[in-house]
Amino acid sequence: MTVSLEVAAGVATLRLDRPPMNALDVATQDRLKELAEEATRRDDVRAVVIYGGERVFAAGADIKEMQAMDHTAMVLRARALQDSFTAVARIPKPVVAAVTGYALGGGCELALCADFRIAAENAKLGQPEILLGLIPGAGGTQRLSRLVGPSKAKDLIFTGRQVRADEALTIGLVDRVVPAAEVYEQAHAWAAKLAQGPAIALRAAKESIDTGLETDIDTGLAVERNWFAGLFATEDRERGMRSFVEEGPGKAKFL
Repeated sequence: MTVSLEVAAGVATLRLDRPPMNALDVATQDRLKELAEEATRRDDVRAVVIYGGERVFAAGADIKEMQAMDHTAMVLRARALQDSFTAVARIPKPVVAAVTGYALGGGCELALCADFRIAAENAKLGQPEILLGLIPGAGGTQRLSRLVGPSKAKDLIFTGRQVRADEALTIGLVDRVVPAAEVYEQAHAWAAKLAQGPAIALRAAKESIDTGLETDIDTGLAVERNWFAGLFATEDRERGMRSFVEEGPGKAKFL
């Protein structure tokens, strides 16, 4: 399989494994969607790490496969391509991308689907589709601009240039830069910490933030308000408040 899902202690690792560069061909895209939906459904998955291995995250789409596709074929495929990445973005649990080596094109777009990105010092990210006479087609024009702002997104997409980890950190494309040998370890630690948290409240926070970014503030506030009130019906809310009153802040156990 070109993508696998391994779960331990509440953390799922969504692992790309298509050597040598983890090119995201159609079969890999479809498998990615299938496993993202599985991670969404499974109660034993409380947080997710997306990882491509020690050498490379994902160097983009399978260009040879795409070259053979004409307009009609891509019209039929483009929605499925976006849906595979959207399935990752909509996992209602904390998701962190552990980025090593190249994260280009579809690889960068996949990293954009995570809530948090930890990159290796030697990582390179970018959207080089313009160099092929194309634009990003798996969410890059939308998620990148929401993350780093339209001006920086246009710089990267218009030029197709790659950015090193230090610049990616400066512009907000990644959230932490660490030695390459520590990328997965730190990503897993971030996910494991959140996997111990209140699952429904984390889901509420993620949905409220993501929905708010996609709509007007009044609609976003309504989503927040409904989730906020709804959480008062949860056992985690009872446990958290009781712990605060009896033991002080930050000591509640949610598992």
